[in-house]
Amino acid sequence: MESPEVFRYISYLQSRWRFVAASCGTALVLAAGISLLLPRQYTATARIVIEPPAGADPRSALAVSPIYLESLKTYEQFANSDTLFQKAVDRFQLRALTGSQAIESMKKRVLQVGLVRNTRILEISATIPDARRAQALAQFIAEETVNLNRSLTASGGQELIRSIEQQENEAQTRLKQTDAEWSRVLAEAPVDDLQAAVEEAGTRRAALEQQVTNSNVQLADDADRARTATGSEADSIHKEETNTRARLAEIRTQLDRLARLTAEQEKVLAARLARREEVDARRKADQAALAAADARLRDARNDLSYRGERLAIIDPGVVPERPSSPNLPLNLAAALLLGLLFPLVWLALELNIQQQRVLHALARHN
Repeated sequence: MESPEVFRYISYLQSRWRFVAASCGTALVLAAGISLLLPRQYTATARIVIEPPAGADPRSALAVSPIYLESLKTYEQFANSDTLFQKAVDRFQLRALTGSQAIESMKKRVLQVGLVRNTRILEISATIPDARRAQALAQFIAEETVNLNRSLTASGGQELIRSIEQQENEAQTRLKQTDAEWSRVLAEAPVDDLQAAVEEAGTRRAALEQQVTNSNVQLADDADRARTATGSEADSIHKEETNTRARLAEIRTQLDRLARLTAEQEKVLAARLARREEVDARRKADQAALAAADARLRDARNDLSYRGERLAIIDPGVVPERPSSPNLPLNLAAALLLGLLFPLVWLALELNIQQQRVLHALARHN
Protein backbone atom coordinates (compact mmCIF):
# COMPACT_ATOMS: atom_id res chain seq x y z
CA MET A 1 0.00 0.00 0.00
CA GLU A 2 1.32 3.36 -0.99
CA SER A 3 2.07 5.89 1.73
CA PRO A 4 -0.34 8.80 2.22
CA GLU A 5 2.65 11.07 1.87
CA VAL A 6 3.00 9.98 -1.73
CA PHE A 7 -0.62 10.81 -2.53
CA ARG A 8 -0.23 14.13 -0.77
CA TYR A 9 2.92 14.89 -2.80
CA ILE A 10 1.24 13.93 -6.09
CA SER A 11 -1.77 16.08 -5.25
CA TYR A 12 0.57 18.95 -4.42
CA LEU A 13 2.32 18.55 -7.76
CA GLN A 14 -0.97 18.60 -9.59
CA SER A 15 -1.92 21.78 -7.85
CA ARG A 16 1.42 23.37 -8.86
CA TRP A 17 1.55 22.03 -12.43
CA ARG A 18 1.97 25.50 -13.84
CA PHE A 19 5.23 25.88 -11.89
CA VAL A 20 6.48 22.55 -13.22
CA ALA A 21 5.50 23.49 -16.77
CA ALA A 22 7.10 26.91 -16.43
CA SER A 23 10.33 25.35 -15.16
CA CYS A 24 10.47 22.86 -18.03
CA GLY A 25 9.61 25.54 -20.59
CA THR A 26 12.20 27.93 -19.25
CA ALA A 27 14.87 25.23 -19.31
CA LEU A 28 13.97 24.29 -22.89
CA VAL A 29 14.03 27.91 -24.04
CA LEU A 30 17.36 28.58 -22.35
CA ALA A 31 18.90 25.37 -23.75
CA ALA A 32 17.63 26.15 -27.24
CA GLY A 33 18.85 29.73 -27.06
CA ILE A 34 22.30 28.82 -25.77
CA SER A 35 22.61 26.01 -28.33
CA LEU A 36 21.72 28.35 -31.16
CA LEU A 37 24.18 30.97 -29.92
CA LEU A 38 27.09 28.55 -29.57
CA PRO A 39 29.35 28.23 -32.66
CA ARG A 40 28.78 25.08 -34.69
CA GLN A 41 31.50 22.47 -34.70
CA TYR A 42 31.83 19.74 -37.36
CA THR A 43 33.57 16.41 -36.79
CA ALA A 44 35.06 14.33 -39.62
CA THR A 45 36.60 10.91 -39.02
CA ALA A 46 39.21 9.06 -41.10
CA ARG A 47 40.03 5.40 -40.47
CA ILE A 48 43.24 3.45 -40.93
CA VAL A 49 43.54 -0.33 -40.84
CA ILE A 50 46.77 -1.77 -39.38
CA GLU A 51 47.69 -4.99 -41.16
CA PRO A 52 50.41 -7.38 -39.94
CA PRO A 53 53.66 -7.65 -41.96
CA ALA A 54 53.21 -9.12 -45.44
CA GLY A 55 55.48 -12.05 -44.66
CA ALA A 56 53.63 -13.04 -41.49
CA ASP A 57 51.64 -16.26 -41.21
CA PRO A 58 48.06 -15.46 -42.36
CA ARG A 59 46.70 -17.57 -39.51
CA SER A 60 48.42 -15.33 -36.97
CA ALA A 61 46.41 -12.36 -38.25
CA LEU A 62 43.26 -14.03 -36.96
CA ALA A 63 44.70 -14.78 -33.52
CA VAL A 64 45.02 -11.20 -32.29
CA SER A 65 46.22 -11.14 -28.70
CA PRO A 66 45.60 -8.34 -26.20
CA ILE A 67 49.34 -7.75 -26.02
CA TYR A 68 49.48 -7.26 -29.80
CA LEU A 69 46.52 -4.88 -29.71
CA GLU A 70 48.22 -2.96 -26.92
CA SER A 71 51.36 -2.65 -29.04
CA LEU A 72 49.32 -1.09 -31.83
CA LYS A 73 48.77 1.97 -29.63
CA THR A 74 52.20 3.04 -30.86
CA TYR A 75 50.48 4.22 -34.03
CA GLU A 76 48.24 6.49 -31.97
CA GLN A 77 51.39 8.45 -31.13
CA PHE A 78 52.19 8.70 -34.86
CA ALA A 79 48.85 10.39 -35.57
CA ASN A 80 48.94 12.39 -32.32
CA SER A 81 52.38 13.83 -32.99
CA ASP A 82 52.83 17.48 -32.01
CA THR A 83 55.00 18.06 -35.07
CA LEU A 84 52.36 16.63 -37.38
CA PHE A 85 49.61 18.68 -35.77
CA GLN A 86 51.74 21.83 -36.06
CA LYS A 87 52.11 21.13 -39.76
CA ALA A 88 48.33 20.71 -40.03
CA VAL A 89 47.72 23.98 -38.16
CA ASP A 90 49.87 25.86 -40.66
CA ARG A 91 48.47 24.02 -43.67
CA PHE A 92 44.78 24.56 -42.84
CA GLN A 93 45.15 27.89 -40.98
CA LEU A 94 43.40 26.53 -37.92
CA ARG A 95 44.25 29.51 -35.74
CA ALA A 96 41.98 31.64 -37.89
CA LEU A 97 39.13 29.19 -37.16
CA THR A 98 39.69 28.33 -33.52
CA GLY A 99 41.25 31.54 -32.29
CA SER A 100 44.64 32.26 -30.79
CA GLN A 101 45.47 29.66 -28.17
CA ALA A 102 48.26 27.31 -27.16
CA ILE A 103 48.78 24.53 -29.65
CA GLU A 104 48.46 21.91 -26.87
CA SER A 105 44.98 23.20 -25.97
CA MET A 106 44.02 23.42 -29.61
CA LYS A 107 45.09 19.83 -30.26
CA LYS A 108 43.01 18.54 -27.32
CA ARG A 109 39.93 20.33 -28.71
CA VAL A 110 40.47 19.61 -32.40
CA LEU A 111 42.10 16.16 -32.67
CA GLN A 112 40.99 12.83 -31.25
CA VAL A 113 42.94 9.64 -32.04
CA GLY A 114 42.22 6.15 -30.82
CA LEU A 115 41.98 2.47 -31.72
CA VAL A 116 38.51 0.99 -32.07
CA ARG A 117 38.16 -1.49 -29.21
CA ASN A 118 39.43 -5.01 -30.00
CA THR A 119 40.22 -4.09 -33.62
CA ARG A 120 43.18 -3.00 -35.72
CA ILE A 121 41.36 0.11 -36.91
CA LEU A 122 42.74 3.50 -35.97
CA GLU A 123 40.23 6.37 -35.94
CA ILE A 124 41.32 9.98 -36.43
CA SER A 125 38.66 12.60 -35.72
CA ALA A 126 39.01 16.32 -36.41
CA THR A 127 36.53 18.86 -34.97
CA ILE A 128 36.53 22.45 -36.25
CA PRO A 129 33.89 25.01 -37.33
CA ASP A 130 34.46 24.35 -41.07
CA ALA A 131 33.00 21.02 -42.30
CA ARG A 132 35.16 20.73 -45.44
CA ARG A 133 38.34 21.61 -43.64
CA ALA A 134 37.46 19.12 -40.89
CA GLN A 135 37.34 16.30 -43.46
CA ALA A 136 40.52 17.54 -45.17
CA LEU A 137 42.28 17.76 -41.80
CA ALA A 138 41.30 14.22 -40.76
CA GLN A 139 42.40 12.85 -44.15
CA PHE A 140 45.68 14.78 -44.00
CA ILE A 141 46.52 13.41 -40.54
CA ALA A 142 45.68 9.88 -41.73
CA GLU A 143 47.83 10.19 -44.87
CA GLU A 144 50.77 11.62 -42.95
CA THR A 145 50.48 8.81 -40.39
CA VAL A 146 50.67 6.21 -43.17
CA ASN A 147 53.61 8.04 -44.78
CA LEU A 148 55.43 8.32 -41.46
CA ASN A 149 55.06 4.57 -40.85
CA ARG A 150 56.35 3.79 -44.35
CA SER A 151 59.25 6.18 -43.88
CA LEU A 152 60.27 4.63 -40.56
CA THR A 153 59.96 1.10 -41.93
CA ALA A 154 61.97 1.99 -45.03
CA SER A 155 64.54 3.86 -42.93
CA GLY A 156 65.07 0.84 -40.67
CA GLY A 157 65.35 -1.45 -43.69
CA GLN A 158 67.77 0.89 -45.48
CA GLU A 159 69.93 1.12 -42.37
CA LEU A 160 70.10 -2.68 -42.25
CA ILE A 161 70.91 -2.82 -45.97
CA ARG A 162 73.66 -0.20 -45.58
CA SER A 163 75.16 -2.22 -42.74
CA ILE A 164 75.15 -5.41 -44.82
CA GLU A 165 76.52 -3.53 -47.84
CA GLN A 166 79.39 -2.29 -45.68
CA GLN A 167 80.07 -5.87 -44.59
CA GLU A 168 79.95 -6.96 -48.24
CA ASN A 169 82.42 -4.23 -49.26
CA GLU A 170 84.76 -5.25 -46.45
CA ALA A 171 84.50 -8.90 -47.55
CA GLN A 172 85.23 -7.90 -51.17
CA THR A 173 88.26 -5.88 -50.06
CA ARG A 174 89.60 -8.78 -48.00
CA LEU A 175 89.02 -11.19 -50.90
CA LYS A 176 90.84 -8.88 -53.33
CA GLN A 177 93.79 -8.67 -50.96
CA THR A 178 93.82 -12.44 -50.48
CA ASP A 179 93.56 -13.04 -54.25
CA ALA A 180 96.48 -10.69 -54.81
CA GLU A 181 98.49 -12.49 -52.15
CA TRP A 182 97.55 -15.84 -53.72
CA SER A 183 98.79 -14.60 -57.11
CA ARG A 184 102.08 -13.44 -55.55
CA VAL A 185 102.53 -16.82 -53.85
CA LEU A 186 101.96 -18.65 -57.14
CA ALA A 187 104.41 -16.36 -58.96
CA GLU A 188 107.13 -16.00 -56.33
CA ALA A 189 107.06 -19.45 -54.77
CA PRO A 190 106.32 -22.04 -57.47
CA VAL A 191 106.18 -25.67 -56.38
CA ASP A 192 105.91 -27.64 -59.62
CA ASP A 193 109.58 -27.39 -60.57
CA LEU A 194 110.61 -27.96 -56.96
CA GLN A 195 108.39 -31.04 -56.69
CA ALA A 196 109.86 -32.37 -59.96
CA ALA A 197 113.39 -31.73 -58.65
CA VAL A 198 112.62 -33.57 -55.39
CA GLU A 199 111.15 -36.51 -57.35
CA GLU A 200 114.18 -36.55 -59.65
CA ALA A 201 116.49 -36.46 -56.63
CA GLY A 202 114.61 -39.42 -55.20
CA THR A 203 115.12 -41.33 -58.44
CA ARG A 204 118.83 -40.49 -58.47
CA ARG A 205 119.19 -41.48 -54.84
CA ALA A 206 117.56 -44.83 -55.53
CA ALA A 207 119.97 -45.40 -58.43
CA LEU A 208 122.99 -44.44 -56.29
CA GLU A 209 121.83 -46.69 -53.47
CA GLN A 210 121.50 -49.52 -55.98
CA GLN A 211 125.08 -48.80 -57.08
CA VAL A 212 126.19 -48.93 -53.43
CA THR A 213 124.51 -52.30 -53.10
CA ASN A 214 126.14 -53.57 -56.28
CA SER A 215 129.56 -52.29 -55.14
CA ASN A 216 129.19 -54.05 -51.77
CA VAL A 217 128.28 -57.24 -53.58
CA GLN A 218 131.32 -56.79 -55.81
CA LEU A 219 133.58 -56.26 -52.79
CA ALA A 220 132.26 -59.42 -51.16
CA ASP A 221 132.82 -61.36 -54.36
CA ASP A 222 136.37 -59.98 -54.66
CA ALA A 223 137.07 -60.95 -51.06
CA ASP A 224 135.95 -64.54 -51.76
CA ARG A 225 138.03 -64.75 -54.92
CA ALA A 226 141.09 -63.23 -53.17
CA ARG A 227 141.15 -66.09 -50.59
CA THR A 228 141.72 -68.66 -53.32
CA ALA A 229 143.62 -66.59 -55.89
CA THR A 230 147.43 -66.68 -56.30
CA GLY A 231 150.02 -64.60 -58.08
CA SER A 232 148.88 -62.25 -60.84
CA GLU A 233 145.24 -63.12 -60.33
CA ALA A 234 145.46 -61.92 -56.69
CA ASP A 235 147.02 -58.62 -57.87
CA SER A 236 144.21 -58.14 -60.41
CA ILE A 237 141.59 -58.85 -57.75
CA HIS A 238 143.24 -56.37 -55.38
CA LYS A 239 143.17 -53.65 -58.05
CA GLU A 240 139.53 -54.31 -58.76
CA GLU A 241 138.76 -54.14 -55.04
CA THR A 242 140.61 -50.82 -54.75
CA ASN A 243 138.72 -49.34 -57.71
CA THR A 244 135.42 -50.59 -56.30
CA ARG A 245 136.10 -49.04 -52.90
CA ALA A 246 137.05 -45.71 -54.56
CA ARG A 247 133.88 -45.79 -56.62
CA LEU A 248 131.87 -46.70 -53.50
CA ALA A 249 133.34 -43.74 -51.60
CA GLU A 250 132.48 -41.42 -54.50
CA ILE A 251 128.92 -42.75 -54.62
CA ARG A 252 128.50 -42.23 -50.88
CA THR A 253 129.80 -38.69 -51.26
CA GLN A 254 127.22 -38.08 -53.99
CA LEU A 255 124.53 -39.59 -51.74
CA ASP A 256 125.48 -37.24 -48.93
CA ARG A 257 125.38 -34.20 -51.22
CA LEU A 258 122.12 -35.39 -52.74
CA ALA A 259 120.61 -35.96 -49.27
CA ARG A 260 121.55 -32.46 -48.13
CA LEU A 261 120.20 -30.92 -51.34
CA THR A 262 117.00 -32.98 -51.13
CA ALA A 263 116.50 -32.00 -47.48
CA GLU A 264 116.83 -28.32 -48.38
CA GLN A 265 114.46 -28.69 -51.32
CA GLU A 266 111.92 -30.59 -49.22
CA LYS A 267 112.14 -27.94 -46.52
CA VAL A 268 111.56 -25.16 -49.05
CA LEU A 269 108.77 -27.19 -50.69
CA ALA A 270 107.07 -27.83 -47.32
CA ALA A 271 107.23 -24.11 -46.46
CA ARG A 272 105.82 -23.15 -49.84
CA LEU A 273 103.04 -25.73 -49.62
CA ALA A 274 102.18 -24.59 -46.07
CA ARG A 275 102.11 -21.00 -47.26
CA ARG A 276 99.88 -21.98 -50.16
CA GLU A 277 97.50 -23.89 -47.89
CA GLU A 278 97.29 -20.94 -45.47
CA VAL A 279 96.58 -18.38 -48.20
CA ASP A 280 94.18 -20.74 -50.00
CA ALA A 281 92.28 -21.39 -46.75
CA ARG A 282 91.94 -17.65 -46.13
CA ARG A 283 90.89 -17.13 -49.76
CA LYS A 284 88.16 -19.76 -49.46
CA ALA A 285 87.02 -18.30 -46.13
CA ASP A 286 86.85 -14.83 -47.68
CA GLN A 287 84.91 -16.24 -50.65
CA ALA A 288 82.45 -17.89 -48.25
CA ALA A 289 82.12 -14.66 -46.24
CA LEU A 290 81.43 -12.67 -49.43
CA ALA A 291 78.85 -15.22 -50.59
CA ALA A 292 77.15 -15.09 -47.17
CA ALA A 293 77.10 -11.26 -47.26
CA ASP A 294 75.64 -11.37 -50.78
CA ALA A 295 72.92 -13.76 -49.60
CA ARG A 296 72.10 -11.61 -46.55
CA LEU A 297 71.95 -8.48 -48.72
CA ARG A 298 69.68 -10.23 -51.21
CA ASP A 299 67.39 -11.45 -48.42
CA ALA A 300 67.33 -8.02 -46.76
CA ARG A 301 66.33 -6.36 -50.03
CA ASN A 302 63.66 -8.97 -50.67
CA ASP A 303 62.33 -8.61 -47.10
CA LEU A 304 62.29 -4.82 -47.16
CA SER A 305 58.61 -4.72 -48.13
CA TYR A 306 57.70 -7.26 -45.44
CA ARG A 307 59.05 -5.34 -42.46
CA GLY A 308 56.66 -3.91 -39.88
CA GLU A 309 52.91 -3.47 -39.93
CA ARG A 310 51.27 -2.03 -43.03
CA LEU A 311 48.97 0.97 -42.64
CA ALA A 312 46.27 1.68 -45.19
CA ILE A 313 43.51 4.28 -45.23
CA ILE A 314 40.18 2.47 -45.54
CA ASP A 315 38.02 5.55 -44.99
CA PRO A 316 39.28 9.10 -45.69
CA GLY A 317 36.11 10.47 -44.11
CA VAL A 318 33.28 12.50 -45.59
CA VAL A 319 32.31 16.13 -45.26
CA PRO A 320 29.91 16.20 -42.29
CA GLU A 321 26.45 17.57 -43.08
CA ARG A 322 25.30 18.06 -39.50
CA PRO A 323 27.26 19.72 -36.71
CA SER A 324 28.55 17.52 -33.94
CA SER A 325 28.29 20.42 -31.51
CA PRO A 326 26.08 21.88 -30.19
CA ASN A 327 23.82 18.81 -30.13
CA LEU A 328 20.38 20.45 -29.95
CA PRO A 329 18.29 17.30 -29.25
CA LEU A 330 20.67 16.20 -26.52
CA ASN A 331 20.80 19.67 -24.99
CA LEU A 332 16.99 19.94 -25.02
CA ALA A 333 16.62 16.50 -23.45
CA ALA A 334 19.09 17.41 -20.71
CA ALA A 335 17.38 20.76 -20.16
CA LEU A 336 13.97 19.08 -19.94
CA LEU A 337 15.31 16.62 -17.39
CA LEU A 338 16.85 19.40 -15.28
CA GLY A 339 13.72 21.55 -15.69
CA LEU A 340 11.63 18.66 -14.37
CA LEU A 341 13.95 17.68 -11.55
CA PHE A 342 14.27 21.22 -10.19
CA PRO A 343 10.51 21.74 -9.46
CA LEU A 344 10.13 18.19 -8.18
CA VAL A 345 12.86 18.73 -5.63
CA TRP A 346 11.74 22.29 -4.87
CA LEU A 347 8.10 21.31 -4.37
CA ALA A 348 9.10 18.34 -2.21
CA LEU A 349 11.06 20.66 0.06
CA GLU A 350 8.27 23.22 0.05
CA LEU A 351 5.66 20.60 0.97
CA ASN A 352 7.83 19.32 3.76
CA ILE A 353 8.28 22.84 5.16
CA GLN A 354 4.53 23.45 5.05
CA GLN A 355 3.87 20.23 6.93
CA GLN A 356 6.41 21.17 9.57
CA ARG A 357 4.71 24.56 10.06
CA VAL A 358 1.31 22.91 10.42
CA LEU A 359 2.65 20.50 13.01
CA HIS A 360 4.26 23.32 14.99
CA ALA A 361 1.03 25.32 14.89
CA LEU A 362 -1.01 22.37 16.15
CA ALA A 363 1.52 21.76 18.89
CA ARG A 364 1.20 25.38 20.13
CA HIS A 365 -2.61 25.27 20.19
CA ASN A 366 -2.59 22.05 22.21
